[in-house]
Amino acid sequence: MIKACIFDLDGTLADTLESMAYVANVIMKKFGLKELPVDNFRYYSGEGANMLMRRCLKDAGDPELTRFDEGQRLYREMFAADPMYRVKHYPGMPETLRSLKEQGVRLAVCSNKPHPAAVKVIAQMFDGLFDLVIGQSDAVKRKPAPDGPLLAARELGVTPEECMYVGDTRTDMLTGKAAEMFTVGALWGFRDLKELTESGADAVAEQPADLLKLFEEKNIHDKGEKRCIKKKA
Repeated sequence: MIKACIFDLDGTLADTLESMAYVANVIMKKFGLKELPVDNFRYYSGEGANMLMRRCLKDAGDPELTRFDEGQRLYREMFAADPMYRVKHYPGMPETLRSLKEQGVRLAVCSNKPHPAAVKVIAQMFDGLFDLVIGQSDAVKRKPAPDGPLLAARELGVTPEECMYVGDTRTDMLTGKAAEMFTVGALWGFRDLKELTESGADAVAEQPADLLKLFEEKNIHDKGEKRCIKKKA
């Protein structure tokens, strides 16, 4: 039975694509490097701020990563100062979270976004809905290590088997499976069906409301079958 839902942040709870691109491109411009297309950040993201900066620098013209230390520092500082630039929640997400909450489900966030920025985004976008936020820090290994979701389960007082983990990237699918949680791929996020299913998703959902259907089916049938919930015509 599912008693808790643990969510990735970027690309799952919130569309942060333009936000990440804006901050990174300000830094690239400061370094005299080329600016990068917004769509690139679908693939730069997912494995933490440091990996994002490495990918940006290589594609922008610094393959030797000579500006990496300064770049990752500036990226964190800028997000800490204003993590909400052009950030928006996905349609139907607040309503889905409230419905889960009303059914007694505990809610948590486990993100590779720097912890202070993750806390600010959740507080401003989903105030009062989440019981716990875990962002990237030195205290917890970043995903795909399962440490974050497992810590969340302990803090929420549930077992991994009682958790549904929701994310939008290969990293998230590997994380949820490593934590032995029911792992759901979010098709509204940054990656596609092929990546999510090949990375081990137990189920995929096309829109946030589909999570409610999967939650109900999982609790009623407890089959754990891989399925894709399709939008109504």
